[in-house]
Amino acid sequence: MDKTAAPREQWPALMAQAQAGDQQAYTRLLTALVPVIRSLVRKQITDDVLTEDIIQDVLLTVHRVRHTYDPACPFLPWLVAITHARSVDALRWRGRQRRWETEDSDILQYAADSSRTASGEQQESREQLAQFLDQLPARQREIVEHVHLQQMSLAEAAQKNSLSIAAVKSLLHRALNNLRRSGAQHGKS
Repeated sequence: MDKTAAPREQWPALMAQAQAGDQQAYTRLLTALVPVIRSLVRKQITDDVLTEDIIQDVLLTVHRVRHTYDPACPFLPWLVAITHARSVDALRWRGRQRRWETEDSDILQYAADSSRTASGEQQESREQLAQFLDQLPARQREIVEHVHLQQMSLAEAAQKNSLSIAAVKSLLHRALNNLRRSGAQHGKS
């Protein structure tokens, strides 16, 4: 146990001192909170990396909303509420990421499947894939080709195209939405 960490009964007073600008009190409080936050998060999440990310997010949130804490009230329920909210947010975000990754991979799955088909079918699949990709704006098409067909990482695609990773993600997202729309229209005709 860290000797500088404060016992729980001191947390309200330390937060009041931190609210008044006492940096040492704030440091002692945050040091004491980390193991408690970790314990709370691990009750919901088993992924160590995600747990550490949530701990950081909770600490940032505590910092951002520290003015809302009333030292006359118990500290732990306030902290638990913040920790729970950040954990739920992280799980929702992860769920959305996994859903998008699954949808994205389904859209381009036939490109991978075409490598397993006979040469005649393979040529037809390549032509079909080329037709779909030709419907995209050039920049989006390049990103899809780099990331999904050449299997570049987002960082590699960003560097090759002189873009930020966020820009590559955005272009990829727009391209895949365009492919979904054109696939849906193609399926109706």
